[in-house]
Amino acid sequence: MQVVSPQMLLLCLAGVVGGMAVGATPGLSATVGLALLLPITFTMDPTSGLVLMGSFYVAAIYGGSFTAILVNAPGTPSSIATTFDGYPMTKQGRSETAIIAVTTASVVGGLVGVLGLLLLGPLIADVVLAFGPQEYFWFGIFGLTMIASLAAKSLLKGFAAGFLGLLIAAIGIAPVGGDVRSRSASPRCRAASPSSWPSSGSSPFRR
Repeated sequence: MQVVSPQMLLLCLAGVVGGMAVGATPGLSATVGLALLLPITFTMDPTSGLVLMGSFYVAAIYGGSFTAILVNAPGTPSSIATTFDGYPMTKQGRSETAIIAVTTASVVGGLVGVLGLLLLGPLIADVVLAFGPQEYFWFGIFGLTMIASLAAKSLLKGFAAGFLGLLIAAIGIAPVGGDVRSRSASPRCRAASPSSWPSSGSSPFRR
């Protein structure tokens, strides 16, 4: 019952307001916001810190949809798909309808996701821990084959974007394992930016 105390509800409200503000700012993301918020939680007890960070993250993911719908610039990488239908609806004068749809989907999806995580979390963890190099390789192949289906109208643009994405992904150090992805690159290129930044920045130029 500690989670529903007035103090926890205030922390949740503060996290939601701050997360929406960060998520609605193109160039920032939920991950960057959590990195900035993390030092504040050092002085809190574990429950308060988790409530604040969890509400902040969820609200930041939701807040990224506002700029995706209104100005075709996703506030977070996860909001890129929202530009496909949200911005055309804004040009038709239906931005309010798009925002209501995003809000409803976020609430329902969040509740279903939390319940699914509580019920299936242990089972999913066992499956993920059993993954090895072969499974990761076939996941990569699956991602490359998706280019053909998603870019059916223009395969040349799709393969060009996929090739550019592979070049960007070859820069830097792997976050898991710490392996250098491209040993022929300059040491200055090893501190690579997250691969989601180019996709977010290029979204407004999509036709």
